[in-house]
Amino acid sequence: MTRRAGGGNGRGGRRHWRAGLRRGGIELRQLLRGPRELAGHLTNVLVALLLAVSIDGTVDGTEVPSAHLVVVGFAAYLLFQIGVINLPQILVTEREEGTLLRLRATPGGIPAYLIAKSLLVVAMAVGTLALLLASTALLATGPTPRGAGGWLTLLWVTTLGLLAVVPLGAAIGAVLPNPREALALLMLPAMGLLLTSGAMFPSSVLPDPVQRVAAAFPLKWMAQGLRSALLPDAARAAEPAGSWELPMVALVLTTWAVLGFLLAVPLLRRAA
Repeated sequence: MTRRAGGGNGRGGRRHWRAGLRRGGIELRQLLRGPRELAGHLTNVLVALLLAVSIDGTVDGTEVPSAHLVVVGFAAYLLFQIGVINLPQILVTEREEGTLLRLRATPGGIPAYLIAKSLLVVAMAVGTLALLLASTALLATGPTPRGAGGWLTLLWVTTLGLLAVVPLGAAIGAVLPNPREALALLMLPAMGLLLTSGAMFPSSVLPDPVQRVAAAFPLKWMAQGLRSALLPDAARAAEPAGSWELPMVALVLTTWAVLGFLLAVPLLRRAA
C-alpha cells in the first residue's frame, strides 16, 4: 500500500511539472508576441544603455568607470523588480479575474500554476539580464564577467537572487488589495531600496543607519554579488566593508529565499 501511494504521489508530481511547464511555455510565447509587455522590458534595457553612455567619471578611489557601477546596479534592480513588482501585479490581476479560484478547483492546478509562473519569471529575468549585459558591452563597452570565476559568480548570484525575490513577490501578490493599487503600493518602497542599497552609487556615502536598514533586504546583496562578478577587484575599495562579502551575499539571499517560501505557500492558498 505504501509503495502504491508513493508511486501515485510521484506520478502526481510529474503531472504537475508537465502541466506547469506547458502552461509556462504558453505564457512565455504570449509574452514574446505581446508588444506592450515586451516593450516594457526593452525600455529597461534602453535606459541602461543611455546610462552607460551618459555617465562620466570613475568610482571614488578606483579607476572603475562610474557607468559600470550604475549598469550593474541597474541589472540587479531589474531582477529585483521582476520578482517583487511585476510578479505581484500578475498574481493580483489573475486573482481578481478568478483564475486562482478556478485553478483551486482543478486537481494540481495551483502547483502547476506556480511552476508556470516561476518559469515565466526566470525566463523574463534571465533574458532581460542577458540582453542588458550584451547590449551595454557591445554598444557602450559596459561590464562583462571576469573569466570563469566571474561567470560562475554571475550564475549563482542570479539564481539565489531570483530564489530570494520570486517567493517574496508571490507572497506580496497574495495580499495586495487590487490591481489598481498594486503598482502604487510597490513602487515607493522599491525606489527607496534602489536609492539606499548601493545599486546606483556606493552605499558608503550614506549614513550608517540607512546602510543597516538596506542591508536587511535582498537588493543590496544582489547588487553587491553582481558587482563582484562584473567589476574588477579594484572596485572593492568602494564597498563599505572593503570586500565583496560573498559568503554574506549567499547567506542573506538564502535566508530571504527560505522566508519567502514559508510566507508564499500559505498566503497563496488563502488567496486562491
